[in-house]
Amino acid sequence: MKSHTSDRIKMPPGFWAGLRQLGIAAHDVASKARLPLTIITESTVTSSQYFAIWQAYSDLIGDTANGIIKLATVFETAKYPPAVLAAYHARDYRDALNRMARYKQLCPPESLRITEEGDHCTIVLEWLDNEQPVPPLLVGITLVFLLELGRRGTGQPLTAQFVEFSHAMGDVQVLEAYFGCRIRTGATGNRLTLHRRDLDRPFVSYNEELLEILTPAMDRSVEEQRSNRSITEMVKWIMKRSLTGGRTDIQTVAKELNMSDRTLQRRLTDENTSFKRLLTQARHEQARKYLADPSLDIKEVAFLIGYEDQNSFYRAFRLWEGDTPSNWRAEHIGANV
Repeated sequence: MKSHTSDRIKMPPGFWAGLRQLGIAAHDVASKARLPLTIITESTVTSSQYFAIWQAYSDLIGDTANGIIKLATVFETAKYPPAVLAAYHARDYRDALNRMARYKQLCPPESLRITEEGDHCTIVLEWLDNEQPVPPLLVGITLVFLLELGRRGTGQPLTAQFVEFSHAMGDVQVLEAYFGCRIRTGATGNRLTLHRRDLDRPFVSYNEELLEILTPAMDRSVEEQRSNRSITEMVKWIMKRSLTGGRTDIQTVAKELNMSDRTLQRRLTDENTSFKRLLTQARHEQARKYLADPSLDIKEVAFLIGYEDQNSFYRAFRLWEGDTPSNWRAEHIGANV
């Protein structure tokens, strides 16, 4: 399936250096991942190579949780790529997280969705348009880094409220000691819930002059990437990111694209489609993806793609596939075993 962005992913400049500090040789990772040694000097890799590298590191380090914490904490701030530097030098934690979410668009295949409600700030990590299994260690290090960013930026030992992972993460006590809260595995998604009050904490690393250089350049890169994608691709990408939250109306999507809903309708018509058709496609594609994961029950799949009740999902799925979700899952999972 085609990614919503280019299939080329930038390797963090400090990744291989971080591995060396942990006593892991880059050539051992390449060998474990069954990739040529030239991959070590490549600035970008394909998504399949990217996942293979992370899985190889996970296999070599042993316990997933320990591998996550060791690499996240040893990674040098000076080695941060520009997108992360723009977050590290932000005015406060909220500004930093919003920058991370915005600039993640430049670093497929993941995206971040941030919501604030009451005393909570919840960050949902999503992997879009990707049929390859994501190494749990990569999921973990992505969420750990968001808290690490807050700690380094504020200079304070911040803790999380709650953390959820969809897969087993090794020694959970190691993660709980780092996050300072309870960890749940086997959840329907990967989420980091922060104390909302911490978002107002100023960053001691705030650098206004550097941001004046970085921000326009990063924003141009985001806009250039958007302009290279069709409106259909962008709308479906936003839809898939928003299905679980239930905010998939045309006004919300149009606002995120900085246009009116009438303009969005017109642009979609020009590409011979409609908002309703794309929403159906997005739900159908995500339903197939979630049903392929045996750890999710049918009710959870219905919720994840925006259906309030299971019966509505069953009716829709029968229209899409001519079969029930349960039968489709039995046939397709059985065929892949």
